[in-house]
Amino acid sequence: MASFYSNENFPLPVVEELRKLGHDVLTTEEAGKSDLAIPDEEVLSFSTSRNRAVLTFNRKHFIRLHKAGFEHAGIIVCTFDINFKNLSLRIDNAVKSEKNISGQLIRINRPPK
Repeated sequence: MASFYSNENFPLPVVEELRKLGHDVLTTEEAGKSDLAIPDEEVLSFSTSRNRAVLTFNRKHFIRLHKAGFEHAGIIVCTFDINFKNLSLRIDNAVKSEKNISGQLIRINRPPK
């Protein structure tokens, strides 16, 4: 299973569902980094130092960091989906299909209506 670091504002219900699926997820609150307005580069550095892929809705900025060549343990960029269980299942399926997510940018899009 994967190790994740959920970026600020990533829904706790998705984190809980991922944990039920066997993933190790550290939240910003658990890391003592909530409500600190930490720059995205530092979020990525923190997660990388702990060998955790970032889970985020902040698609634009983290895609930019990936394209700029920042080292990372994986970046999972998601579109918001109110169906948290389905979102967690899409994340789970995406990371299971990869042998190694380190350095990978994985896009999780909400399915069309």
